[in-house]
Amino acid sequence: MYMNWKTGGLALGLTFLLTVAVVKPIGVSTQFVILDGMIGSLFNPELVEVDAASKSGYKSSNAYLDKSGGKYAKSVANPVNYSFIFVLSMVLGGFLGARFSGNDKAQLQIPQVHNDRFGNSPIIRYTMAFSGGVLVLWGARLAGGCTSGHMMSGMMQTSVSGYLFAMSAFTAAIPAAILIYKRREV
Repeated sequence: MYMNWKTGGLALGLTFLLTVAVVKPIGVSTQFVILDGMIGSLFNPELVEVDAASKSGYKSSNAYLDKSGGKYAKSVANPVNYSFIFVLSMVLGGFLGARFSGNDKAQLQIPQVHNDRFGNSPIIRYTMAFSGGVLVLWGARLAGGCTSGHMMSGMMQTSVSGYLFAMSAFTAAIPAAILIYKRREV
């Protein structure tokens, strides 16, 4: 059973509202930086160190992890926090949703528009999805946050930058989709 877009949109909106009201605004791309820092710490144990003089109590030899008084360095040293658990829960939720959706075919569901343009090769679909994900994550870090942080949480908090980001994202995404998938005549 799948939700229609209206029910899904309402559920997503209520989830964001509840999260902002009870915990804090949602944003996930920073947690990939934290994961990178955790992996980097395996190879360089001095990447993150305790520092009583810094605002967070931690410092890093990496300028990005050290910014904001070592805020990210602290998250690398102590990753079990709301945001990191949230990202892990998204992955788990996606897996559980696919597993218990009632769909007997636990396989990649390729949209018809993709099949029409590129065929039904899962390798091509995975390559495109991975490449798109890398580009989105790279852009999110360049912008200082992801679509969930800038657009969804930002707009919910009536942030002008959230509305500008949403406008910019759709201004770029719609022509890109038309170029990639070619406009279909109706």
